[in-house]
Amino acid sequence: MSAESGTGWVGWPRRAFDSDMAYSFRRSPVTMVAAAVTLVMIVGATFAGWIAPQNPYDLASLDLFDAFTPPAWHEDGSARFLLGSDDQGRDVLSAILYGSRISLLVGFSSVLLAASIGVTLGLISGYVGGAVDAVIMRVADVQLSFPAILVALLIDGVARGVLPRETHDELAIPVLILAIGLAGWVNYARTVRGSTMVEASKEYVQAARLVGISAPLIMLRHVLPNVMGPVLVIATIHLAVAVVTEATLSFLGVGVSPTRPSLGTLIRVGNDFLFSGEWWMTIFPGLALVLLVLSVNLLGDWLRDALNPKLQ
Repeated sequence: MSAESGTGWVGWPRRAFDSDMAYSFRRSPVTMVAAAVTLVMIVGATFAGWIAPQNPYDLASLDLFDAFTPPAWHEDGSARFLLGSDDQGRDVLSAILYGSRISLLVGFSSVLLAASIGVTLGLISGYVGGAVDAVIMRVADVQLSFPAILVALLIDGVARGVLPRETHDELAIPVLILAIGLAGWVNYARTVRGSTMVEASKEYVQAARLVGISAPLIMLRHVLPNVMGPVLVIATIHLAVAVVTEATLSFLGVGVSPTRPSLGTLIRVGNDFLFSGEWWMTIFPGLALVLLVLSVNLLGDWLRDALNPKLQ
């Protein structure tokens, strides 16, 4: 294939640039700003070890005499601490960068876990039907009757009760991922079930059955690729929900330890000093959380509209 023909691997950048989704993205300044903010925060969190002025997790490098230093522009501030320092002398900017890494790690991992469980159960429920469908959907209905944060709190509490106390800090992040992931699979399952029921009645699935292809292969090869559009939208929006849930659990004291804080832990610690004048300890982590969640939500809204053929 020649490059001029626009086919093959050579022409894919041009085809991607001319696609409907790319055109929709370029026409939405809000979406472009949201994508830029999200990208900056993800890059900052990923490369925090190189970007952050200080490693807030290295307790040996902290100095308690630097505690409660105001932001650099304050008359009592220091250029060493652009956004001030906390009660342990940690640089707030560095803590935000490192804390965003944990929040995003928990968010992405819990979304991946919830999507894996939800998509699998949704495919089985929609394709097999019958008693299997009834059982899965009744379990989903029961879980939907409780707020996701309560389900996550319950799972987190059970896990902490089963695990030895000395392992709580080490396993805090895996437990959070498990709790948030198990609390969020229902939306994936219900959406995939509905899409699977539609796809299963189409001719290409009936033809695959007639030639003897097994049900698991039909679900993986034929049905799954055609139901992934809504899953991507749900996953994008669920990422923001997962980050907020992690922040809420950490704010309540059942998340990661204060020695390796996430954004929620930073907000909780700073909240203890908010009314004593050290406002920067909670305001700046709170703003970082708001920017991240808002940007991801805006991207999810755009993706939902861009993948909706009725709006094209």
